[in-house]
Amino acid sequence: MDSLPAHDLIWTGSYTADSGGRGTGIGAVAAAADGTLRWLGVAAAADSPSFLAVHPSLPVVYAVAEQARTVRAYRRAGAFGLEPAGPAWPAGDAACHVAVEPSGRFLVVCCWGDGRVLFYELDADGGIVDRTAGVESRDPYGETPGGGPGEREKRPSRAHAALMLADGRVMTTDLGHDLLRIWNVGSGPGLALGPALDHEVVLPRGSGPRHLVQHQGGHVFVVTEYSIEVAVAGLSPDSGDFRLGFVGPAGAAGAQPDDSAAEIALAADGRYAYVGVRGSNRVCVLEVEAGGAALRPVADVPSGGDWPRHHVVRDGLLHVAHERSGDIVTFPLDAASGLPGIPANRLQVASPTALVPARPRLAHRG
Repeated sequence: MDSLPAHDLIWTGSYTADSGGRGTGIGAVAAAADGTLRWLGVAAAADSPSFLAVHPSLPVVYAVAEQARTVRAYRRAGAFGLEPAGPAWPAGDAACHVAVEPSGRFLVVCCWGDGRVLFYELDADGGIVDRTAGVESRDPYGETPGGGPGEREKRPSRAHAALMLADGRVMTTDLGHDLLRIWNVGSGPGLALGPALDHEVVLPRGSGPRHLVQHQGGHVFVVTEYSIEVAVAGLSPDSGDFRLGFVGPAGAAGAQPDDSAAEIALAADGRYAYVGVRGSNRVCVLEVEAGGAALRPVADVPSGGDWPRHHVVRDGLLHVAHERSGDIVTFPLDAASGLPGIPANRLQVASPTALVPARPRLAHRG
C-alpha cells in the first residue's frame, strides 16, 4: 500500500530527549471508524516537534522544534512518511505552536520563551520562503512591585498559540501578559502589507490565556492555563473589535491545587466544549449557551492518563494525548449529553504533545 486515506491518519507531536521526553519525532497513527488507534511509526525524525499544523490543500505538514528554535515544512512520502521540504527556518525561543492560514498563504509561529509572534510566507508548493516578525507585546498591567523596596517586576511576554479567525484576521494569545492580540495580514505579494497589530483584548491579570477556538457563532473561547477558566471574546457590532465578555470556571469542580489547563476543543455541532486540565488529569465538559456568549460547566471526567496536554474531537470521538503517561486515550462522545463514555481505546505513544488530523478542518466562514 503506497498511501493511507488522509482521514485515517493523525499526526502526533512529541517531546524528544532534548526536552526530557522519550519521543523520537513526528509520529503517525491510523484511526479506525470505531475509535481504535494503531501506531504506524515515526513519520519523520525530529527534535521536539511539540506542535504541528497541516496545509489546507497540499500534503505538507509543519512542525516547530521547540528547543532548536526552528520551524520546518515536511512533505508526505510513502504510506505515512514525511520528508523535509526545504531547510529549517529560524524561530524564537521555545517555539511552541504553529498554525496555517486557511488559503495556505502563511504560517504563524508563537514562541513561549521570548514572546515572539512570527509570520512565514508560503509558496505555491507549501514551502517556507520568508519571515516577518510581529511587534513585541507590552504588558497592559505595567511593571508591578518586586521583592524589595522600590523594586519593580517586569513580566515576560509568553506568546503561546495562534487562531485563524473566520473574518481573515489572526488572534494570538500571550500567556505572560494576559492578552489576546488580533492581527491583520496584508493580501498583497508576500507579507509586504503586514502583519499589523489591529487591537488587543486584556484578560484578568494572572489568568494566562493559552489555547483558543472559534465557535460557529463567531465568539472565541480561550482556556486560561493559570486560572483554569474559559474566557469568551465577542465581536463588537459597532467597531468590529473583539471585546471580553464572559469569564467563568472551566470545570464543574473548580480549580484544584497544581492544576494547569491545556487545550480547548469544540464538538462538531458547537454545543459543547472540552477543556483538558493537567495535574488533576481531567477533561472538563462545558455546554455552550447564549449562542456562544457563555459556557456552563457540566461535568469533569478523568482523562484516563497523566498530564493531558492536547486533545482533538473527531467523528464523534475524543482523543486525549497524555504527555507523562505516554498514551492516547479515546472516548466515545454521547451525541445528546456531550459526555465522554467509557474509554474505547488506549494507544502507547512516547511523550505525545499534539494530535493533528491529516485531514484539515478549515475555519468556519459563517
